[in-house]
Amino acid sequence: MSITGILAAAAVVGVVGIFVGLFLGAAGIFFKVEVDEKEEAVLAALPGNNCGGCGYAGCSGLAAAIARGEAAVNACPVGGAAVGEKIASIMGVEADASERMVAFVACQGDCGRAAKDYDYYGVEDCRMMGFVPGGGPKSCNSGCLGYGTCVAACPFDAIHVVDGVAVVDKEACKACGKCVAACPKHLISLIPYRAKYVVACKSVDKGPVTMKACQTGCIGCGICAKNCPGNAVTVTEFHAEIDQEKCVGCGVCAEKCPKKSIKPI
Repeated sequence: MSITGILAAAAVVGVVGIFVGLFLGAAGIFFKVEVDEKEEAVLAALPGNNCGGCGYAGCSGLAAAIARGEAAVNACPVGGAAVGEKIASIMGVEADASERMVAFVACQGDCGRAAKDYDYYGVEDCRMMGFVPGGGPKSCNSGCLGYGTCVAACPFDAIHVVDGVAVVDKEACKACGKCVAACPKHLISLIPYRAKYVVACKSVDKGPVTMKACQTGCIGCGICAKNCPGNAVTVTEFHAEIDQEKCVGCGVCAEKCPKKSIKPI
């Protein structure tokens, strides 16, 4: 090839390169996506678990909502107060006081306390129990089924089945709510970490029915409510409930409960 051909080819390549560079530069300017620096900073401050416990589609969804002023700076249940304060600093606002919450399973009907109607052999998934006779092998239709659907849902390894009943490790729990949504019996709820006593039963059956099904089931006798000095305990439809805002943690309700349905946590 002659020197003229080489120079011509080099010139063509150079011109094409310049054209492509100018085109890409113009396209970058034209199609530029504006980045919200605060949103990026908030996202970096979030723990990145993408658990959805905040009600948004992962950490990016929450970061965008906080940046738009649509979500509280302490809306992340996993990060807690520490992350809330950091995000508040980024957003230039004050972080509202937040209370740590933990999941609690309202059942004590383990293998030694709960009666069984039959032995079950099949798919070990609590959601499948709606398709088997009686809603599961345990006599109590309100009790924990113990097949670990909540365990599989927890991204923090904070809940385990112990002797047929799900138990939450309150120190490991981040209150993301995954287990709450997963439980088909609606036995799991989020309660204040500071709670001292809880009603570990969800049965609303009459006393005689509950007593046949479980040794520690709430029979709705009302003794706890009558003896609570702070009027923190109420009984509705054969089931006791503790108002954690009124409870002072004296333990009288647990001491007086004849079935030991109320326990310290």
